[in-house]
Formats: sequence, C-alpha cells, structure tokens
Amino acid sequence: MPLIDNRSRGVFVIAVTPFADDGSIDVDSLDKVVDFYFEAGANGLTILGMMGEAPKLTQAESIDVARRVIARSGDRPVVVGVSSPGLAAIGELSRAVMDLGAAGVMVAPPGSLKTDDQIVTYYGNVAEMTGRGVPLVVQDFPLATGVHITPGVLGRIVAEQPDVVMLKHEDWPGLAKISAIRTSESSGQRRLSILCGNGGGFLPEEMARGADGAMTGFGFPEMMVVVTSLAGGGDLERARDMFDAYLPLVRYEQQPGVGLAVRKYVLKQRGKIASDAQRRPGSTLTAEAMREVDDLMRRQSKRLGALA
Repeated sequence: MPLIDNRSRGVFVIAVTPFADDGSIDVDSLDKVVDFYFEAGANGLTILGMMGEAPKLTQAESIDVARRVIARSGDRPVVVGVSSPGLAAIGELSRAVMDLGAAGVMVAPPGSLKTDDQIVTYYGNVAEMTGRGVPLVVQDFPLATGVHITPGVLGRIVAEQPDVVMLKHEDWPGLAKISAIRTSESSGQRRLSILCGNGGGFLPEEMARGADGAMTGFGFPEMMVVVTSLAGGGDLERARDMFDAYLPLVRYEQQPGVGLAVRKYVLKQRGKIASDAQRRPGSTLTAEAMREVDDLMRRQSKRLGALA
C-alpha cells in the first residue's frame, strides 16, 4: 500500500466506526461503508479519528478495525489516527498499523500543551516514537484540543521533523492559516499536503486558498469528491454550485454534540450502515431531529436535480 507524502491530494474520508445496538463493532457494516466511500470516489480513508469514536475503542479493537479496513481497501491509502494521552500507546499502535500496511498515522496534540516550544517538542517525541520513515499527519483542531498551532510553529515542526508530511487543517476560522502556510512555502519552507476537516463546511474557500483536498466526514462524501475535483481543476464556480446544493445538511451536521449522530443517521438512511448507534457515551437524535434530516435530504435531492 502506498504511503502518503507532501503531495498527497484528493479526499480522504474520515470513516465512521459502525456499532451494533449493543455497542459491539459491526464488522459487516464496516466492510460495507468502506466499499461505499471508495465507490463515492474517495482517494483514501482516515480511520480511528475523533468522529470515528477512537477513544471508545480498546487498543486491541483499534488494531482489529485497522486490519480489516486496510485489507478491504486494497491498494488505496489508509491513514490511522493514533492519538493518545501517552506516547508509548502512540508508538505501539503506530507500529502495529504500519506493519498492517497503513499509509501513515495522524496525531492530535494533547490539551496539556501550553506553549509553542511544548508543541514543537511534542511532535519531535511523536516522531521518535513512531519511527523514522513513518509519514505523520498533524491534526490541527484547536476547537477540540484547545491547542493553537500557529503557522510559525508549524513551520518549526516541518523544519525539524521530515516525516511530518501532511496537515489536517481544522482551525476555525482558519482560511488565513492556509494562505500563510502556502506563502511560507513560496519562500522556501518545505511543502505540506493540506487536507481540510470541519465536515467540509468551508471546502470551496479552502481549495481556493491552496488546500489539496479534504480529510473529513459527511453523509454524502461524493459532494467532497466533486467539489475538490472541480475546484482543483479550476472550475470554482461550478464547485460552489455543487457545494451549495448540500450546504443545508452540512450546516445541520455542524451542530456541536450531535454532528456524529446526524452523520450516522444519514448513512443508515442511505443503507450504508445497519445502525446509527454510537458506543456510549454518545448522543442520539430525537424523532423530530430525524424528520428534519429526512426533509433536508429530500430538499437536497431536489436541488441536485435542478443542477443536472
């Protein structure tokens, strides 16, 4: 399986982890949703992220999920989230998934990091634990981690850690950060692949600023595929038209606390997973919210028909 590098681009869907109603991992739905992501046009997958409910899995379960997804993905790249409070756990899981054929690993900074120097040192420690030659993705999601990585700090990490090849950009507002990174690269800073998160909520603007694609989830990943392809090919107007057709559902999924419940409900309604259950603790949609999502999907289909 190919490794990611600083030129990787396209859509790496953040995969959900399907659970049965009793909280066990639904391996049949896992296979089905992996197939669905690639049929929708994904270039790769990212598993065991925050929206993949990684903190709710044991280390053994994480390895089992990675083994199954990597095998199912064939020659398509799979990035594995290995974030953990402890560096030893990061190293152990990284070695296990790379041996299984992962394309790289993603690490978010722990909330205990308070200074720029601590952030830079942390990623040096991560690189040491994962091992030379293992591609690293820096997950920059300050809304969740509380850790703010400035473009300057990221530049220091890039300069000191050659295995850092990708940024999962989830700062919000963060469009100026993309521009700042690309400006630094034009002045000699080593290039990073930039794939963006936040449910695709700013994808057209992110692509226009110089992002390479998306690394996030959404119940309709084909939207991200079309938008990144059109924007990357220079047709930003058409990319925005397609994005606009999905925007009400994108917006609805952005609600703090219920975003994953919405995403899983949509995937269930589309027949891609058997249950929208989350492993406890997790949120559920009310009957009223389900009706709202159903209506958003209906209206979305109507808008797409008008664009055809």
